[in-house]
Amino acid sequence: MQKYGVLVISHGSRDEGWVRLVDEAVAGVVLHPNIPIYASYLELVEGRLIQDGITALEAQGVTDIIVVPLFVSSGSTHIDEISWALGVIPEPQLETDLEPFAIRARIHFTSPIDDDPVIADILWDRVKELTAEPNKEIVLVVGHGSKEDGFHQKWRTGLEQLAARVQRLGGFAGAEVAMLLPDELRDRVQALTADNPDYAVIVAPLFLSEGYFTRTVIPTRLEGCTYRYNGQALLPSPLISRWIERQIAAGVQAAYRG
Repeated sequence: MQKYGVLVISHGSRDEGWVRLVDEAVAGVVLHPNIPIYASYLELVEGRLIQDGITALEAQGVTDIIVVPLFVSSGSTHIDEISWALGVIPEPQLETDLEPFAIRARIHFTSPIDDDPVIADILWDRVKELTAEPNKEIVLVVGHGSKEDGFHQKWRTGLEQLAARVQRLGGFAGAEVAMLLPDELRDRVQALTADNPDYAVIVAPLFLSEGYFTRTVIPTRLEGCTYRYNGQALLPSPLISRWIERQIAAGVQAAYRG
């Protein structure tokens, strides 16, 4: 007899506040009481790693695990290595330190966030306090990014589609994107302000939770630039819990059809 369980995987952080926000989002997911859910982390959270989650779910009799990768882009190299270690793909595209996980249950892997409309809603909610005249403002969505071939393109595609959604929601004059890897943020902001001297640049960070990148990396790289920024990340937001619920539903449907 099938028994479903849910494994939410995110990166992890040494910042307890970062982990707490993810845990709260997972705790906010509404599921049938017979479906257990476990928030796991790729690294840095001792006792809460991916194997810990698999073992805990299987100990509850779970035969089918719906895996929800709580990452902002399918261009993340972590998606590649986690997929391989879970047996979802035959080989990773890049070298990894991960080892294949010990799994008895069937794995049903869902998709990361990418350009989901609900994420655009969150980004717009985060930056709306910074806007005054949208027709004279350009929103710049910033993500971690990747220099790896193929992964870089996935990052850029997702960012551009998401930025276009935010532009429509806010009525902005323009929308652009930039990645921290490769380091293109400063050049992008300087070019936007030089080419559009009468327009304001609003920087919207696409990060799951506030931390080192939102508080330190972005402000440091933009020292001396003219822009608006409040550093607010996606969490906390109940919409992330709703997104997880939709991923779970899609995973169950796919598993049922399979």
